[in-house]
Amino acid sequence: MKKTLKEQWFLISLALLFMAVLFDSSNILAKAGIFLKNHHGPEFMIFMIFFISGLMIENDQVKAGVKDIKATVLALILILVAAPLAALGLSVFPMETGVLAGLFIVASMPTTLSSGVVMTGMAGGNMAHALFVTILSNFIGIFSIPLILSSLMSSLHYDQQLAIDQHAIIIKLFILVVCPLLTGMAVKNYLLKKNDTDLSGLQIINQFLVIGVVFISLAGAKDVLLSRGWIFSQVVLLAAGFHLLLLTSSFVLIKLSGIEKGRRESVIFMGSQKTLPLSVMIQVTYFSEFGTALLVLVVHHVLHLMIDGYLSTRMGKRN
Repeated sequence: MKKTLKEQWFLISLALLFMAVLFDSSNILAKAGIFLKNHHGPEFMIFMIFFISGLMIENDQVKAGVKDIKATVLALILILVAAPLAALGLSVFPMETGVLAGLFIVASMPTTLSSGVVMTGMAGGNMAHALFVTILSNFIGIFSIPLILSSLMSSLHYDQQLAIDQHAIIIKLFILVVCPLLTGMAVKNYLLKKNDTDLSGLQIINQFLVIGVVFISLAGAKDVLLSRGWIFSQVVLLAAGFHLLLLTSSFVLIKLSGIEKGRRESVIFMGSQKTLPLSVMIQVTYFSEFGTALLVLVVHHVLHLMIDGYLSTRMGKRN
């Protein structure tokens, strides 16, 4: 039991956090999370995740990651092709329109900004490549989201046009991802290079920061999660099935392409995970009439972190 707790503390922490926020009758946790959300808590945590990632990355990882065209292409195939197809496949099952809308929003999203990078590191993969896929897929997402999401929503006979603020997303990516990443790399190379500095604990700090981001997301969505309890089980099955389809697709592509350990981890986690903040923004801005869609976004985010938290720990142990 002690060994399991030590190895899977991240997964267990997420599960306990989920239950604590939802079943806190005093609402103290939810209020604390909303306070952090209103005072740029998620942005600060994401900034710190990428700064710490910059401290952890080795120069040879950067070169190998950027040059790994095959792994990059596979990750983009999962993000831009496999995810929409998986959503379409699952849409044949009877479910509420709002649930389908949430699934389609998730499927059209680029990869997550923070957790995928952290879990790639936990699994012993190339974090530099994961960071490269993060920046690239989110930049592509500026143009791909309107096309993919409009196509998926057309199956629901929903014809509203999407007009995403491209400049705002680019600026956000630059401030929250590129700047802290480059700053962390510069600090490591020019200030810490001559010192025998132990950076082994940084991965754990990053994991706690991911838990913090999840806490804020849960706090903001608590009312929706509780008010839609009657459909909660269906959403859980759908979200888990969707993510497992993406994971299966990633392992199949890796097997067919012959990508070895050290390179495949970033494909698995960056190709299978989806960003939550952007999906929530899309739902609130364009599909606010589908309240259940927000439930899908949050439940999927928490579930894929739990599943991948377990998977990354097992892979890291083997590597």
